[in-house]
Amino acid sequence: MKKTKYLLIGAMLMSLSMPATAQDNKAQIDEIANIIKSNPADLAKQMKDIYKKNKKNSEVLCGIGRTYYDLKDTLNAKVYAEYALKAKEYSPAYILLGDLAARANDGGEAAKYYEMAIYTDPKNPEAYYKYANVYRKVSPQGAVDKLEELRAQRPDIAVDAMIGRIYYSSNEFDKAIESFRKADINAMEEADLTSFAMSLWFSQKYDESLKIAQTGLKKNPRDAAFNRLAMFSCTDLKDYDNALIYADALFNKSDSAKFSYFDYTYYGNALSGAKKHTEAIDMYKKALEQNFEDKTKRAGVIKQLAEGYKQNDDYENAIKTYQEFLASVEKPQANDIVGLAQLYTQYANTMEGDARKDMFKKAESTYAGLKEKFPDAEEYSIFWVARINSYMDPETTEGLAKPHYEQLAAIIEPRAEKSASDKARLIECYRYLGYFNLVKDDRDAADVYWNKILELDPENEIAKQALTISNKK
Repeated sequence: MKKTKYLLIGAMLMSLSMPATAQDNKAQIDEIANIIKSNPADLAKQMKDIYKKNKKNSEVLCGIGRTYYDLKDTLNAKVYAEYALKAKEYSPAYILLGDLAARANDGGEAAKYYEMAIYTDPKNPEAYYKYANVYRKVSPQGAVDKLEELRAQRPDIAVDAMIGRIYYSSNEFDKAIESFRKADINAMEEADLTSFAMSLWFSQKYDESLKIAQTGLKKNPRDAAFNRLAMFSCTDLKDYDNALIYADALFNKSDSAKFSYFDYTYYGNALSGAKKHTEAIDMYKKALEQNFEDKTKRAGVIKQLAEGYKQNDDYENAIKTYQEFLASVEKPQANDIVGLAQLYTQYANTMEGDARKDMFKKAESTYAGLKEKFPDAEEYSIFWVARINSYMDPETTEGLAKPHYEQLAAIIEPRAEKSASDKARLIECYRYLGYFNLVKDDRDAADVYWNKILELDPENEIAKQALTISNKK
């Protein structure tokens, strides 16, 4: 068997000794590549003979180097690239050396070789593309300028999509969109269509992003990236029915699809928007089973799961999950804590009797704790503690909210300039205090507050009516 194998390789080697005019270089390169890949025992000797017969043929020598490159034999790839350059200045050989440098993560050296390839053959588009690809990490604009040089040399080659790709990879989405719009969308590669759609999506141009994704789906209905973007865009457009159609296509009808927590989260958002809250909860749970880049993003999904439970009127799990969210956040912000207080309040409103009061007490305690952790939130904290106490005393017979509204009013009243929010809170304070005194049959004290309301809002009907009733007595 080995003897037959070497005879065949020998026959191939003999054919390579024929003049280049008798057999095109590509065929020679393919035959030599087969010899290299078969790795015969006397490969070194054969390659030595092949080199001798082709030492003036830069194309063949570079092709051999490229074969070694593809096999990850960087040493021999470099040797044959240099052999090719020894024969003559040859642009693809410089490109090969640039690729070797890029593989070694030496972007500067790679750019130098690609520049030499451009100088050797100013009309070779591959050299410009490779230069732009490595140089974009250093200077996106420098990479774009190089592609503009290619446009000047080769007006027949469309470079706008490549420029868009560079801007996209540099997170300059507005410039990417501008460049992609200049390109022929029907001639774009799938990767560029995806980058175009993503640029639009990141720029919150959801309608346009959807259209580009749909263009991609016409070419390849089973493309995961396009189905994903269509799902994202429809969800953000609140077109939940179509979002769910694309979600089904992504998860069940796409080729080689790999899913992240973000996919499951968006699917959950679409289901939630379509009022399919139980299914949404399942998706958020699946999202939490995935790998996360950091704890903050995972915490965000836990918060969405809590919202899913709330939308499903499952307040017990909503509160439990929200508490898990707060525990997973390194430094919860005031708004995060307010979210828990709101859940307690909403849950209390579904209850009666002591259970209702106990849940309001939890809300009160949570709001009260705000001013301890966030001194700037003191006014907000007092305002909501007052409201919660008014909820616990709906007939205003106990005056539970009275000290809190008085405290709030004392904070706001001294301000020379009062905002619309200040006035609204003061009116709420005065309305409660006026009504409390009315319930206690202290009309003179009540009238003081009704008049204070009219100073802030002369057309306030509640205050007017209260004073009218008081004057009749």
